[in-house]
Amino acid sequence: MSDQPVKHRRSGLLASAPPSAALEITRSHVTAVSAVEQRGGTVVSSYSAEPLPPSAVEPGLNAVNVHDAGALTAAIKAALEKLSPRPRRIALVLPDTVGKVSLLRFEKVPAKLQDLDQLIRWQVRKAAPFRIEDAQVSWCHGAPLTGGGREYVVTIARRDIIAGYEAACQAADAHAGLVDLASFNLINAVLASGQTSGDWLLVNVAADYATLAVVRGSDLVFFRNRGSNGPAELADLVHQTAMYHEDRLGGGGFARVIVTGASLRGPEQAAWLRRSIEERLGSRVETLDFRSAATVRDRISVGPELLDALAPSIGILLRERVA
Repeated sequence: MSDQPVKHRRSGLLASAPPSAALEITRSHVTAVSAVEQRGGTVVSSYSAEPLPPSAVEPGLNAVNVHDAGALTAAIKAALEKLSPRPRRIALVLPDTVGKVSLLRFEKVPAKLQDLDQLIRWQVRKAAPFRIEDAQVSWCHGAPLTGGGREYVVTIARRDIIAGYEAACQAADAHAGLVDLASFNLINAVLASGQTSGDWLLVNVAADYATLAVVRGSDLVFFRNRGSNGPAELADLVHQTAMYHEDRLGGGGFARVIVTGASLRGPEQAAWLRRSIEERLGSRVETLDFRSAATVRDRISVGPELLDALAPSIGILLRERVA
């Protein structure tokens, strides 16, 4: 695995030129997506999803994740075989709980890239729940600070945990040249779709966790990941984030509030959550619709659940479009 800093706006645990197919692994399933470029635009050409047996994959920061490598490999292979053409190189999207995301602020930035990389590693070492020598560290530029400083978005993950997911892909005859977290690529999907001026809030509702991210234009300024929450607890967390945004980040409300993944918990929970957030924030809640950046072929029926299921994989395929 590469352990170099990522120069792209969005962080990546392992980075190379993006392929035309992406694979997302979660606790419960594997989703594969392929895309093609047509007339200057991205078109989703095929997708597939395969369930995983209970406890085959248990995403986490500091414990074994892949408990049944054979089952994971079989699901990956089955999902990829349904894509046309069958890809050999893929981008891999993993749950946010696999990595620890930090925002580091430096009032003075070292002139040399190597010195900056060493400074970032020294800072994240303090809060890392495992040895930094055992970590995959990646970072990218965040928001500029008044006076010439800058914030940096830093992701760390245990190298052996990432290697476990990569090995399952390799056993399925697929090379994961680009590995990243789900919410980063949901942000990519939003940015690639345009209309992102001002401060906006992304709420990623996964089956076993929730992530809230505040983005200022295209710069990540807040990132919080929490374990599985019911709709009421999640609405409270959104409200707390809005208060923090106002009190500590100088925000005056959100230009957009985007909720993604909620439909996968069921239409009733998704509708209740959307109404609750709208009441608490006084802002209209949108769902993430990436189709202005990546259209879906006519033969594919598109609904809220499909948009939520494909969005992380679409985002990683669109990451090079993000300025």
